[in-house]
Amino acid sequence: MPKWIYPVMIAVGSSCYGILSTNIKLAMNAGFTASEAVTAQYMTGFFLALILFAVINRRLPSLKGAAALIPAGVFTAATGIVYGKSLVYLPASLAVVLLFQFTWIGMLIDCIARKRLPNRAEVISLVLLFMGTVLAAGLIGTDLTGIPWQGWAWGMAAALTFSLFIFSNRKTVEGMDTLTRLLITSFVAAVIISIFQSPEILWNGSLTDGLWMYGLLLGVFGIIAPVVLFGMAVPHVGSGLSSILSSTELPVAVTVSVLLLHEPFSGVQLVGIIVILIGMIVPSLFERRRSATPIVTESP
Repeated sequence: MPKWIYPVMIAVGSSCYGILSTNIKLAMNAGFTASEAVTAQYMTGFFLALILFAVINRRLPSLKGAAALIPAGVFTAATGIVYGKSLVYLPASLAVVLLFQFTWIGMLIDCIARKRLPNRAEVISLVLLFMGTVLAAGLIGTDLTGIPWQGWAWGMAAALTFSLFIFSNRKTVEGMDTLTRLLITSFVAAVIISIFQSPEILWNGSLTDGLWMYGLLLGVFGIIAPVVLFGMAVPHVGSGLSSILSSTELPVAVTVSVLLLHEPFSGVQLVGIIVILIGMIVPSLFERRRSATPIVTESP
């Protein structure tokens, strides 16, 4: 594949995450709990992954390869659990803002792991992303004193676990194709969700009462698409830059919440979205400029 396709995969994968908060809120408005919606998401995601694997692949992975993917499954499940908890206390737009803190947390984790400092392009990008986040979420002039502390805590926990999910995808697993990676990751996540969330949806009739519709949407856009795209692209892009490229999540989340939940939207938020998009492309512009700069050598 051409190199440019991998950053696009990261952007598309993170955009899929952008619709999750709104869909969970819609499920809650329909009478289901956040825990039931999250459980439906991960169980449906695993079921779809199993179908794809059985139809297209059917080659069992090695135990060593499967074990290497356990962290990805653990962190994606953890993100679903704590993000669902945050939506109990927060409006969808603010929950996304807190989740969005994975941009700088992911960069920090990458710098620590690789024992390096962020470069100038990354610093500029993170500053723009932070400014754009404040504007796009409509936080200016908003009274946040009534937000319970549990909402802030769960939201920041979601940012940390999502950063670790991106970081856990930084390396390719030898002999592991995309569908097998998806199957193992979704299986580990489904097991954890079944332990800590609401496995009773399998037998209490919630799925047939309409939960299956939300589970299908959440499973496709919260498990299948992002796990496949991140699994393919992060090893080529790196976890640090992937965190920056994943900032497409916030503009998508704000747009969807405005359209489906009728949350307010202002010109300031539009400016914030534009600033976020600029912050996303800054590293690419610096990289292109560096590549275009000719190397000058001294004459003998």
